[in-house]
Amino acid sequence: MNSTQNRAIVQQLSTNATTPGYMPGFGNNHETEALPEALPQGMNSPQKCNYGLYAEQLSGTAFTAHPPERTWCYRIRPSVKHSARYTRVEVLYWKSAPNIIENVASLGQYRWNPMEVSDKPLTWVSGMRTITTAGDVNTQTGMASHVYLVTESMVDDYFYSADSELLVVPQQGRLRFHTELGILDLEPTEIAIIPRGLVYRVELLDEVARGFVCENYGQKFELPARGPIGANCLANPRDFKAPVAAFEDRETSSTVTIKWCGQFHKTEIGQSPLDVVAWHGNYAPYKYDLSSYCPVGSVLFDHPDPSIFTVLSAPSGNPGTANIDFVLFRERWLVAEDTFRPPWYHKNIMSELMGNIYGIYDAKPEGFVPGGLSLHNMMLPHGPDKDAYEGATNAKLEPSKLDNTMSFMFETRFPQHLTEFAAKEAPLQQDYIDVWADMEKHFDGTPGQK
Repeated sequence: MNSTQNRAIVQQLSTNATTPGYMPGFGNNHETEALPEALPQGMNSPQKCNYGLYAEQLSGTAFTAHPPERTWCYRIRPSVKHSARYTRVEVLYWKSAPNIIENVASLGQYRWNPMEVSDKPLTWVSGMRTITTAGDVNTQTGMASHVYLVTESMVDDYFYSADSELLVVPQQGRLRFHTELGILDLEPTEIAIIPRGLVYRVELLDEVARGFVCENYGQKFELPARGPIGANCLANPRDFKAPVAAFEDRETSSTVTIKWCGQFHKTEIGQSPLDVVAWHGNYAPYKYDLSSYCPVGSVLFDHPDPSIFTVLSAPSGNPGTANIDFVLFRERWLVAEDTFRPPWYHKNIMSELMGNIYGIYDAKPEGFVPGGLSLHNMMLPHGPDKDAYEGATNAKLEPSKLDNTMSFMFETRFPQHLTEFAAKEAPLQQDYIDVWADMEKHFDGTPGQK
């Protein structure tokens, strides 16, 4: 089946919503119904729900967490009807931590070219390619980073992760996430968060889609504390969008695949599991347009720490040290006086995996291309290449617009271990370390030398 035929089949699927609708706000207690009076008022679990629906709660935190995160769903069938006997299945390239492979690669700084688009039929699940893993999925700490390649929509196939929430960063092509709680359309320069435990299928809206995924095993992503910045700028809550209720009422043979403690299990059912007619709560998927991000920075001298560009942060339980930070480097003005404006040379406790969505990254004007990745692990030195250094140290320091650029970073307190795919099959740039080989010595001991 080619991708055009696949899309035609998907478009014939019965759903009560033809286009997505959204509700604004991050972490809000939303309420939405696809049919009038499907949502009970004043209580969560009436003796009998309208339309013969079942009331069911999806909890994303412990009951006693503050604040608790949960959503009440009013569905055609309880989810136990979407769960039958399971069989183990292999998903070849999707790996979970710990995935420490001895001698897979020597320690170093790494960079990859974009993953080649395949002509093979690849869905959201089969097209996932793990690059690094960190921490331990069994103890719900750490993360994994992936690249996805999608050439085919999921038809009567559904998926959810019991291990993690997924932060999705498209780089090429549009996707539609049909979830239990509604529909999210996603395109490059947007991101989405798909919560742990939420069932969905992914529809391909273009010929092919490619992008990045951060799989968060730990506490949920939240907006970072702004501290002295105050109440505004960075990612503002109103710009996050949760879907309105949309459901499928289809009697058809379907499969549900679950990722659980790094293993994959499949069950066969007789209907679509996306049958939530109404819901209310604060545990939901959402999307965010990265072009809405309002960066702040130095307006006099010195380059700020990259933490100033944090979009979302997943706490670790250790104040000031994140399980994951999602950091964005987008267009912005540079005005600092007598200052080396690109990121300075450094090594630090956090491990940094970067991806390029589009354009040119100022510290690496060559080689770090859209769709590409780089990895600078904990306490390994990195920074601008020679051309970036020479350009920045000799530039005329007048206000300038850093334009045509959007890159991001998945930063974690854990060391990120390469998968075998990343070390042996992915398009690794073997000469990346050489970008610093011709850095020159300028020191001559002269007082006042610059």
